[in-house]
Amino acid sequence: MNITDSKPKLFLLDAYALIYRAFFALNKNPRINSKGLNTSAIIGFLNTLYEVLKDQRPTHIGVAFDLGAPTLRTQNFSEYKANREAMPEDLRAAIPYIVELIKGFNIPIYAIEGHEADDVIGTLSKKAEKNGFITYMMTPDKDFGQLVSDNIFVYKPAKFGEDAKVLGPKEVCEKYGIARPEQLIDILGLWGDASDNIPGIPGIGEKTASKLIADYDSVENLINHINELKGKLRENVQIYAEQGLMSKALATINTEVPVEFNAEELKTKGPDLKRLSELFEELEFKTFMKRMAEDIRKGLIICKDTNAEELNNNPINTDLLAISSNNSQDSNAVFSDIAETTMVSANNEAVLRSTQPKTSRQPDLFSSMDESVEELSLFSSKDNADTVAHEYFSACNNEQIDELISLLEKQNCFAFDTETTGLDIYSASLVGMSFSFKAHQAWYVPAPKDFSECRDFLHRFAHLFSDSDKIIIGQNIKYDISILRQYDIKIEAKLFDTMIAHYLIEPEQRHNMDYLSEVYLNYTPIPIEDLIGKGKIQKNMREVSVEQVKEYAAEDADITFRLYEVFKPILTENQLEKLFDEIEMPLIPVLAEMENNGVKINIPNLMQISNLQSKEIQEIENRIYQLAGTNFNIGSPKQLGDILFDTLKIKAPTKKTKTGQYPTGEEILQKIIREHPIVQLILDYRSLTKLKSTYVDALPTLVNPRDGLVHTSYNQAVTATGRLSSTNPNLQNIPVRTEKGREIRKAFVSRDCNHILLAADYSQIELRIIAHLSGDPAMTEAFRNGLDIHTDTASRVYGVPINQVSKEMRRNAKMVNFGIIYGISAFGLAERLSIPRGEASDIIKSYFKEYAGIQEYINKSIAFAKEHGYVETMFGRRRYLRDINASNSIVRNFAERNAINAPIQGSSADMIKIAMSDIYKEMKSKDMQSKMILQVHDELVFDTCLNELDAMKQLVREKMVNALPLSIPVVVEVNTGENWLEAH
Repeated sequence: MNITDSKPKLFLLDAYALIYRAFFALNKNPRINSKGLNTSAIIGFLNTLYEVLKDQRPTHIGVAFDLGAPTLRTQNFSEYKANREAMPEDLRAAIPYIVELIKGFNIPIYAIEGHEADDVIGTLSKKAEKNGFITYMMTPDKDFGQLVSDNIFVYKPAKFGEDAKVLGPKEVCEKYGIARPEQLIDILGLWGDASDNIPGIPGIGEKTASKLIADYDSVENLINHINELKGKLRENVQIYAEQGLMSKALATINTEVPVEFNAEELKTKGPDLKRLSELFEELEFKTFMKRMAEDIRKGLIICKDTNAEELNNNPINTDLLAISSNNSQDSNAVFSDIAETTMVSANNEAVLRSTQPKTSRQPDLFSSMDESVEELSLFSSKDNADTVAHEYFSACNNEQIDELISLLEKQNCFAFDTETTGLDIYSASLVGMSFSFKAHQAWYVPAPKDFSECRDFLHRFAHLFSDSDKIIIGQNIKYDISILRQYDIKIEAKLFDTMIAHYLIEPEQRHNMDYLSEVYLNYTPIPIEDLIGKGKIQKNMREVSVEQVKEYAAEDADITFRLYEVFKPILTENQLEKLFDEIEMPLIPVLAEMENNGVKINIPNLMQISNLQSKEIQEIENRIYQLAGTNFNIGSPKQLGDILFDTLKIKAPTKKTKTGQYPTGEEILQKIIREHPIVQLILDYRSLTKLKSTYVDALPTLVNPRDGLVHTSYNQAVTATGRLSSTNPNLQNIPVRTEKGREIRKAFVSRDCNHILLAADYSQIELRIIAHLSGDPAMTEAFRNGLDIHTDTASRVYGVPINQVSKEMRRNAKMVNFGIIYGISAFGLAERLSIPRGEASDIIKSYFKEYAGIQEYINKSIAFAKEHGYVETMFGRRRYLRDINASNSIVRNFAERNAINAPIQGSSADMIKIAMSDIYKEMKSKDMQSKMILQVHDELVFDTCLNELDAMKQLVREKMVNALPLSIPVVVEVNTGENWLEAH
């Protein structure tokens, strides 16, 4: 949306409300930079601020913070906001950076001792109105609705793909059913506000409060007419009348704060590029830096001129920063958490000390700020090809190639990279190769365009690639292996993949070469766009001159070699060499071959399924429309919510979102599934349409025309747990619990009548691993005796003999068994089983009484994580848990769940990876013609020659069982069939 006003336009940002919103929005998938800093809140706040500056073009702007001092509200009511948890440590560390961002955009900061940001914004808004301004209070906080007028609005920032919303008197009054916006204060007085610990009057919720104020105009008038009320409502209002009045006072935003309205100070000045560019580099916001530079060139963002003298006179001090108690003049302010800020009042100044934690890998904030900025562009202080001396050579003729091969023959290890015409392995052709075995020195060898000539040319290097005494270094070397494979060249040397090395060192970071180069080498590589362009004018690498390709390709090999020199000692230091050398590196050629093997798809079968599903979807649609009494867009959450909760009058299990629509996610629909037959139909509709679009219709389009097979791509460096993922198609998400989902597996078939699919699946491997890790006697005994673990668990938890365990008991026990691995709570178990929370709590208590060893394992895992900051698998794979000691229970509990699960799930991942490598090695040694084609979770699938079937069954079972020996039996279920469903 874009706001246009003829009057001056002032935006006032509620800092902490926006910061918390950004932090928790990304909490499940936080953004962590190479220094270990959680940048979620920073990038979230930055995007919000930037969107306003760029799209709304305010003429004036300011940001208000809360200070850590006591306020008038806490003096009058000590319990005010007392239920709020301490600021998460990650968020506390982010605050100084956010303050620097605000200063970098030359925006004044307001923070008044004894007053909250709400009051500061309220006061400035009212003063701005008197001075002829239109003001937009930017906040997700509903309380600000009381301030709106013809010239003052609430601006709710965009979220989750929804547009930003502007609320004026009309919108606020309609939302709460009131006559005047200020009556929202009365509603809050009755309703209370749990987030601020404002009590309100017990028994009065939002709807009741709105109705009462609509009828009685104010809390005071309601109390005066208490005799007109009935029953419990009358009793509560009578008893808690004073509490209601106090709550109204607490909810009232003070518009008389001692803060000066200075229009010149608030005037939008544009960003200070020098300051921001340094900050963006510190935070590793490379993409944002490019985006902003482009917007500046287009004139969408106007910049402030900055000179060296100005910067020298404005040093940045992050140890001690101060802000005036009554204005925003001091631009070096850092705000800490309310309860934990160190504050000393002197000469009307509140002096605040930053509590930002320092780590061994995080240098002091802004420790290097001495570079200049080019006009209208953001400057990077990283090294690059223009600033670093290097020797890059071309080897174009036979003599030069022979000389290079001679040099490579003498090396124990060298970095290697390929340049191709595209990224698709099965359609791309080789353009050239690059090599490096010394920092800042590399060679580029262009390859012939003709396929046969190129294959002959590559055979000159074949002995280097097949030398098992050499180490070949690559960045995502699986791609290079796969490219060479198309020319019948196999790499059998030892491998060192810098991408995988970094994945083990920092599993939750990015691992692409540009990022690694900038972070670990302080070097910005040549952008690929400089060679081939982008968009409609993009070329392929073969159309670029050899000299240009040489610089680019040789640099890649050079950077890869330099990263090898950085990562190798870190792997040793972190005791990750064994995991790297014995699991991850041997797996690379296995995955490359699996991808090349491909899998056959029965396209006619999928087309038949698609036609049947189209008819079924149409039938479901018609039944939904009949039950709804009207046609509507079933895929629209808003329209669906209106149908369910307004038209059909189903009781909504949750309130409307702040955008005024009902949540209609699967979790919500499951809660009301018994309330109306339309709900199950909607779930069926969603499931079927997703299945059809994602797999049934998509799989045929992924068939390679050259060989008629689907070649998925396995990702070794994506999941933090160590599990493999796959793309095009994503095999991990093919549903197997529903009949419709299982039909998809039916389409995966053996390649001809001489082959059959063999599927081998670990049975309950994660439970067996937790039994091994915990040594719990009861679970160990059950597995050793070959009992059904879920039935045995139900017998123990419910205290009944095994032969008296019902299906429901077993179902509940199964949910607990698997839920324990993920740190399930009584609330979570109650939700999943649709049982009362008390019953779920009793089940969990009984479970831990019977399996005391599991409880001990959980406690030890969490304790280890708290002490070391990580947990690890049986093979030493680490999962870093930065929030494990957080004071905020939400983020801490999430980390604790990972502390329980990561060693189990990670050990399972390591186990099947070892099995894959062992099976691959054995099949090669025996020159078997069967092929490993799929890996999904705990299952391996083979396209097996019929004459090798018995041998394959024995080989696969033996290698999987013995991959990672446990103290309890490992069971592998092996089945065969003409399609994957039959074999599973």
